[in-house]
Amino acid sequence: MYIYEQSNWPIFEWNSEKLLPLLSMVRNRQGKLIGKMGMLGFELRSEANLEILTQEIIKSTEIEGEALDKEQVRSSIARKLGLDISGLIYSERNVDGMVDLMIDATKNYDKELTKERLFSWHSALFPNGRSGMYRIIAGQWRDDSTGPMQVVSGALGKEKVHYQALPALQIENEMTLFFEWFNRENKTDLVLKAAIAHLWFVTIHPLEDGNGRISRALSDMLLSQSDEQSYRFYSMSTQIRKERNSYYEILENTQKGGMNITRYLEWFLHSLLNAIEYSDVILEKIIHKHYFWMKNSKFNFNNRQIKILNMLMDDFNGVLTTTKWAKIGKCSQDTALRDIQDLIEKEILIKSDQGGRSTKYELKSDDI
Repeated sequence: MYIYEQSNWPIFEWNSEKLLPLLSMVRNRQGKLIGKMGMLGFELRSEANLEILTQEIIKSTEIEGEALDKEQVRSSIARKLGLDISGLIYSERNVDGMVDLMIDATKNYDKELTKERLFSWHSALFPNGRSGMYRIIAGQWRDDSTGPMQVVSGALGKEKVHYQALPALQIENEMTLFFEWFNRENKTDLVLKAAIAHLWFVTIHPLEDGNGRISRALSDMLLSQSDEQSYRFYSMSTQIRKERNSYYEILENTQKGGMNITRYLEWFLHSLLNAIEYSDVILEKIIHKHYFWMKNSKFNFNNRQIKILNMLMDDFNGVLTTTKWAKIGKCSQDTALRDIQDLIEKEILIKSDQGGRSTKYELKSDDI
């Protein structure tokens, strides 16, 4: 029996006493983080918001097995927020659509959620009316014309059905209840409400595709309400991506269980706490990059140099060589070498002591 087949669906229950210590920890860490960010200037807060939103969008799509280009996502967010960022590049329509969804959910967190707003998000996610190779119904409820909506894994002929959503004919009534609760219910703590909204929405599974991404955006919308600000300083999707297996496991177990969702709420609160704590690592990098560029503001850099220096201060894979520079910067080996030599003369890059056939480069130690 699925949870929506329970006689008291959708009246969720949980053990408040069991959740209170964990919820208090989350609220405490939220307050500390917001206080810390409030002490920073507007420019740093904007950079932090840009970085967190970029991670949120990339990781939310990765959870569904889709990879978006980080620089496209970052450029799209910067343009839509009106940020003066160098090195912006063209972004594709599907990237812009995901960015539009997230910015609307977090910036306009105090506006009502309606069917029209939800459908506009869905249409933005699938601007060509396709999901990969398949045509889908965008901006409408699913119709189950090809059979019941199922979450399936495994090879063809050996599929395992993890979940089967309620029939499409019930969606309109179910979503009417959901919208009323989402917009009007004010007795539940907003952090718990963010968790419940996520579960409730993916359980209804009202759309043909994109339900996971939109459910996580709804959580972000309610977390913005709980923070009372549109700036995002922690990324729940980044944490969920790290715990993807346990994420799908807790969803499946909860959707096949009763109306007591205490275990699911515990999982959500633990993940949110980890996301807030990990934000300290992200913010340290942002602050470091900010002061790096301030320190070197007297120099002129081309877009390739800006892109690769930022990558070196983030999570650069492997070692930097002229070949790798040329590949990332989409330029010739000679151009890559000129870029690198210019940074060596500016005392930003140095030759690495690591051995090997190719010369390797790294950031000068006081710029790391």
